[in-house]
Amino acid sequence: MAKLYFYYSSMNAGKSTTLLQSSFNYQERGMETMLYTAALDDRYGVGNIASRIGLEKKAHIFDDKTDILQEVTRELKKRKLRCILIDEAQFLNRNQVFQLGVICDRLEIPVLAYGLRTDFQAKLFEGSMHLLALADELKELKTICKCGRKASMNLRTDENGKVIREGEQTEIGGNDRYEVLCRKHFMELAFPDDKKKKKKKSNE
Repeated sequence: MAKLYFYYSSMNAGKSTTLLQSSFNYQERGMETMLYTAALDDRYGVGNIASRIGLEKKAHIFDDKTDILQEVTRELKKRKLRCILIDEAQFLNRNQVFQLGVICDRLEIPVLAYGLRTDFQAKLFEGSMHLLALADELKELKTICKCGRKASMNLRTDENGKVIREGEQTEIGGNDRYEVLCRKHFMELAFPDDKKKKKKKSNE
């Protein structure tokens, strides 16, 4: 039975690198893959999956209107697909995540989805929320906080390094404006007022 996998992490944990390596492993054995990435992520050109270590590959793009199931079904008439790989999977919508489940269950093609779990406000992305609910297997890709602990949070800052706590959920580009942190240091920087309130309350 084909499975739906969700590989999640904070930023800069090597998601794109892992995806491209997985695709290469299939192709090295003569197995066809189909790659997707979000249309709104144009950091390396629209429809291009690129890793920080220099690997890159062209991919199909998806936006809110993309019918992934229909596109994969159409592609199957041209070639035999052995795996579907999705980069920036946090930008999928609910319907598209359900389509990935159908691809696994009815078309019997495994799907590997890679994405962020939460945004800079520690809120789940839509795609990630539904992948966490529907995926057969959840795998965390780890990276390290400045303190040496596992980094699981994404802190957004402005051009002066000041912490941003409000704004649009998605801001493409500007990786230098994000810092990956463990929960402890994220909470200290992103929600300092909460910490002060607790301290004040304990002193009353």
